[in-house]
Amino acid sequence: MTPTIIVVGSLNMDLVVRAPRHPQPGETLIGSDFQTFPGGKGANQAVAAARLGARVRMIGRVGVDAFGEALLAAAQNDGVDTTFVQRDPDHPTGVALITLDAHGQNTIVVAPGANMQVREADVERAEAVFAGADALLMPLECPLEAVMAATRLARKYGVKVILNPAPARPLPAELLAQLDYLAPNQPELQTLAEGEPDVAAAIAKLRQQGVQNVVVTLGEAGALLVSDDQSVQLPAFQVPVVDTVAAGDAFVAAFCVALAEGKPPREAVRWGNAAGALAVTRAGAQPSLPSRVEVVRLLEVQVI
Repeated sequence: MTPTIIVVGSLNMDLVVRAPRHPQPGETLIGSDFQTFPGGKGANQAVAAARLGARVRMIGRVGVDAFGEALLAAAQNDGVDTTFVQRDPDHPTGVALITLDAHGQNTIVVAPGANMQVREADVERAEAVFAGADALLMPLECPLEAVMAATRLARKYGVKVILNPAPARPLPAELLAQLDYLAPNQPELQTLAEGEPDVAAAIAKLRQQGVQNVVVTLGEAGALLVSDDQSVQLPAFQVPVVDTVAAGDAFVAAFCVALAEGKPPREAVRWGNAAGALAVTRAGAQPSLPSRVEVVRLLEVQVI
């Protein structure tokens, strides 16, 4: 079965510079390579899901500019349906300024541009694609009104909802209670749980607010799955790290695709771990996202 996944989210052009380390406030460093890559959490997750074999439809906005054209072309080249990605004549395409240190760790500043103009009406215009879809996948680089509108439509049509709360912000209980899976990293989990530093306590606090299932990515420590019937930490796959940009997007997309295909949640987390691991072995956001063949191969080679 080929699952259908809807992604509501951002499209950014990533402007990436490499430096020996991250600069201190007020400090100027001399970097080395500069490259541009198609990115944005929404587009990354859409492309990742498409490469893993899903039928993907995206809802979002870009500007009427060269970056917007390039981002649409890149998504379409991977088979993402961009029919409902609007061209905004009044706002530029989003950009992300990314610094990579010698260990492949990144700092990112995003100028969202047209991404922050995605409206409830944009989502409602695409209502027909929710009928028959298997999963809705969303980061938080668009206005909350669009995220909540998409969630309401997903609930109306019986579509699984997976929210990747990045960048993290306080979320209303009304939204949290409608999610099938919340998939943050550790800092995002802490923000959502009002600063609670302990992972287990933070998850418990969110589940008290109505979150059904939580999947927390833990970097080199793998990922933690917590639901009513299980709490299990699955280890990361061991790979050389080149660039961590989009590793989280690869994880959540693979997790979503596996769930949409009917795989058990624990197996879906393994898919996420494998995709995230493969993504850190290559530079760039979308160029690093793995194919289904690569993920299946890693799952077979490293049985964990």
